[in-house]
Amino acid sequence: MPISITECSFRYRRGISVLNDFSLRLDSGCSVLLGPNGAGKSTLMGLIASALRPATGRITLGDLDTRKPRHLRSYRRKVGWLPQQVKPVPGLRVREQAAYAGWLKGLSRREAWDRSQEAIRRVGLAKVADRNSAQLSGGQLRRLGIAQTLVHSAEVVLMDEPTAGLDPVQRGVFRDLIAELRPAASFVVSTHQTEDLADIYDAVVLLDQGQVRYQGPIASFLDLAPRQTAPERRAEAAYAGLVTVEA
Repeated sequence: MPISITECSFRYRRGISVLNDFSLRLDSGCSVLLGPNGAGKSTLMGLIASALRPATGRITLGDLDTRKPRHLRSYRRKVGWLPQQVKPVPGLRVREQAAYAGWLKGLSRREAWDRSQEAIRRVGLAKVADRNSAQLSGGQLRRLGIAQTLVHSAEVVLMDEPTAGLDPVQRGVFRDLIAELRPAASFVVSTHQTEDLADIYDAVVLLDQGQVRYQGPIASFLDLAPRQTAPERRAEAAYAGLVTVEA
């Protein structure tokens, strides 16, 4: 089920305009959103998650339109969001926090609790299910954040820098997790990391200064690298050739 962002504009209260008449269609599958700091990636993710509201334009998932109050709850049930900062909820244990996220998405207390067990198992936190979430390491909190997006069986999962703070082994766990979940959901992942793109994603969207500089298949993106580029550096080289370098 595609997400369409149509002629959206957004600016923060301090007056800085981030997106102007911005349009993008994200099809089913696994897409990676690349771009430098300040490109508008986090703002775009917040808009798609409906945590932010555009000043103009519309965001739709199938027939659901975030501008229409009667659609908003159904839209949010279908979209899961992992923001950059995952914070422990004071007083809640790991499984309780995962269940709480499901309850906030509209699940019953019993359904949220039942689903939370499988969600934390999938991200490798079953052994610390009864630990206070405030006692988790940064990497564990990131995995708890991923579990929170899985509890309500979202059709589209948004992840903003999901591998930040994860060591190489944990990043491998993340790759395996995405591979396991791909049949059940589509993913949009914002990241600065260009490693392993071909192993995880179907398509690339490169955002720079609020504009789409590239959108297309992974293979076509990698082909933008100069011919002499080493295989392990192709994604990095393709990225560097598309972004604006400021003096």
